[in-house]
Amino acid sequence: MAILVPNVVLPEDASDAVGAVAIHLGIDAARVREAVRVRRSLDARHSPPRWLGVFRVEVDDEAAVLASHPGLRPWTGRDALRYGLVTLDPPSVAWTSAPVVVVGAGPAGIFCALWLAEAGVPVVLLERGDAVEDRVPAVNGHWRRNTALDPESNVVFGEGGAGTFSDGKIYTRRRDGEVGWILRRFVDMGAREDVLEEGWAHLGTDKVRAVLPRFRARLRALGAVVRFRARVVDVVVADGRVTGVVLADGERIDASRVVVAPGHSARDTVTMLVARGARAARRPIAIGARIEHPQAAIDAARYGADADPSLPPASYRLAYDARGVKARTFCMCPGGVVVPASNHPGRVVVNGMSFAARRAYWANAAIIVEVDPSVYGGGGPLAGYAWQDRIEQAAFEAGGGDDTAPAQRVVDLLEGVPTASLPRTSFALGVRAADLSAVLPPAIVRGMVEAVTAFDRKLPGYAHPEAVFIAPETRTTSPVRLLREPHGEAQGLPGLFPCGEGAGYGGGIVSCALDGLRVAQGILAT
Repeated sequence: MAILVPNVVLPEDASDAVGAVAIHLGIDAARVREAVRVRRSLDARHSPPRWLGVFRVEVDDEAAVLASHPGLRPWTGRDALRYGLVTLDPPSVAWTSAPVVVVGAGPAGIFCALWLAEAGVPVVLLERGDAVEDRVPAVNGHWRRNTALDPESNVVFGEGGAGTFSDGKIYTRRRDGEVGWILRRFVDMGAREDVLEEGWAHLGTDKVRAVLPRFRARLRALGAVVRFRARVVDVVVADGRVTGVVLADGERIDASRVVVAPGHSARDTVTMLVARGARAARRPIAIGARIEHPQAAIDAARYGADADPSLPPASYRLAYDARGVKARTFCMCPGGVVVPASNHPGRVVVNGMSFAARRAYWANAAIIVEVDPSVYGGGGPLAGYAWQDRIEQAAFEAGGGDDTAPAQRVVDLLEGVPTASLPRTSFALGVRAADLSAVLPPAIVRGMVEAVTAFDRKLPGYAHPEAVFIAPETRTTSPVRLLREPHGEAQGLPGLFPCGEGAGYGGGIVSCALDGLRVAQGILAT
C-alpha cells in the first residue's frame, strides 16, 4: 500500500526524498520505506521561490499517517496511470472493414491514428502540408524573406500542426490515466523522461520537431499509411454516410470511417464539411495581441532581484474578470520569440514560440479578451471566420502590406497615444509602429488595457517601458464547433468523426491529443 503526498518542499539535495517527505509528514524518517517523486513544480509565490513535489509514499502504519493528515489519501491504480508510471493499452480488435482515414497530422490526428493502429485497425493518415524535415526549412525561409508563404505548408499546416512552431507545452489541467498515456508516448518517442513529473512540462519547438519523425515511424511500423501533400477537398457520401475522401488531385480513398482533425486554421476543410451536411455551431473565442518583455524583467518581478540564477526563466499566468471584461494571458513563452502564424497571404497573425532551453532575450504571452459569438454578425455558424479575417487583413494593412506586424508600446496603448519608436523585438518579419486601436475592435483594446493595468498591480513592472504589443493574436482557437454525437460521430454526417482544435474541441497539444484519443476510443466502441 502507498499514499499520495502533495506539496512537499524539496530540499537542495534532491536525492533526500525520504527526508523531505518525513519532514512534511512530521514523522521519523525511519518510518518512510519508499518515496517516489511523481511531480515537481516551482512555487514562485513564495519568497524565495521553492520547488514542491508530489510523492508516492510507502510508510509504516499507513492508517495512522492518513488519520493525522485528513487531506491525504491512498495511492490508486488510477494515480499510476495519471503520473505515467504505467501505461494504457488499446484493446486488440479484428478489423475487417476498410481503413480509417485520419485527415490532419496535428496532435489530435496523430494520437487518434496511433491508438487505432496499436489496436490493430488499418489507418491512412493524410496531411496537407509537408513532413517536418521539409516544413521547418521552408518556414525558416519565409521568415528570412527568402521564400513566399506556402498556403499548404507553413506554421499551421504540416506534420505536427501548429504545435510544431510553439513552446511545445504538454501540460493540461486534466490529470488522469489518458494524460499519462500521452505523456508516456512522448517519452517513448524521445522526449525527456522528466516531462512525466514536471508540473508545467514543455518540450520546446526543437524537441517537438525531433519526436515527430519517430511518431511517424511508429505508425508505419504498425502498418499505417502516412502521406504528406495530400489535401482533402471533399468527402464521399453514399447512402447518407461518409465512405471516403477526395484529394486535390482527384484521387479517391475509400474508408470505413473518416476522422477529420483539421486544425484551427483549416477554414476551407470545415466549410466543406458544413456544406456537406455536418452540423456546426458558433463558439466563443478570445483574441488580442502578444505582449513581449525582456525576460530579465519577468524574472525580477517573479523571483526578486536577488533570485538564485539557477532558477528557470520565469513564467506567469494571469487573469482579469471585472467590469464586464474577461481577459487572460495565454500560451506564455519564457525565453521565447513572437512568430508569424498565418497560412493566408495578405493576412498577419502572430503566435509565440520557444526552444527547449528557453534562452531568448525576450518573454512573451498573448493577452486575449473573450469574444461572444453574437459579435460575429450574420453568416451562420461560420461567421467567426470572416470576423477573424477582417482583423487579420487590417493588421496586414497596418503593418505596411508586406507581412510586417503592427506593434505599439504597452505604455502608449495604456495612455492612448501613438508610439514614436519601438524597441528591438523578436518578430522575424519585423514590426511597424501602429495604433492598435485601428486594428483590433474597441472592446478588445479596452479589455487589454484594463487587464494590463490589473496585471501590473499583481506583477509590478508588467507595464514595462520596453514592453511591446505585437498584433494580432486571433487564432487561439476555432470560432466553430462541428457538433458530435456522444461517441464522437458528426451530427448530420454519419461516418465522419471531427476532432481536435479545428473542430472545436481542445486548445493545446495535450488537450487535442486527448480528443483524438477519445474519438479513437469511440470508433472502437461502435
